[in-house]
Amino acid sequence: MNAKIDAFFEKDGRWREELRALRAILLDCPVGEEWKWRGPVYTAHDGNIAILHHMKDAAVVGFFKGVLLDDPDGLLRMPGENSRSSRFVKFTSVDEVAQQEAALRALIAGAIANEKAGLKVDFPKDDLPYPAELVDRLDGDPEFRDAFEGLTPGRQRGWVLHFSGAKQSATRVSRIDKAAPKILAGKGMHDR
Repeated sequence: MNAKIDAFFEKDGRWREELRALRAILLDCPVGEEWKWRGPVYTAHDGNIAILHHMKDAAVVGFFKGVLLDDPDGLLRMPGENSRSSRFVKFTSVDEVAQQEAALRALIAGAIANEKAGLKVDFPKDDLPYPAELVDRLDGDPEFRDAFEGLTPGRQRGWVLHFSGAKQSATRVSRIDKAAPKILAGKGMHDR
């Protein structure tokens, strides 16, 4: 057992019982349980398949490669408009977890089978345009360019989305300047 995982499920909170119910279902499946990214992650065949966490309005089970899952019950949702792989299911009561248990088990079984088969999400080449301020920085700073190009495609995408989200050029420049130390360290926007 992992003390961080135990503490996660013992912590008082609005969705504690729902998270415990979801954990019981996951642990009844052939998965491992590890602590990653500040939460319990469920693994199979050397890959991450699911994660438990909570939002303000629900307990959530997220599937890392959820886009590959068959979802005849329509439970899976996209976390955001820029999400390409992950999907999640929200639960607002223990009764709802119980009512959706069969469908949830089918999703978990599908995620395990996909991992065993070695299925990968086919990400199309990113067609996000780089903001002019980023292009200028890449052209004018070879060390920054090498570090940025050395990032994984997902980390590059995250930074481009962050920089491009600013409406004003000065804000884009400021965001790039603030991000530079993390980029030079090989980190993505959400890395510590």
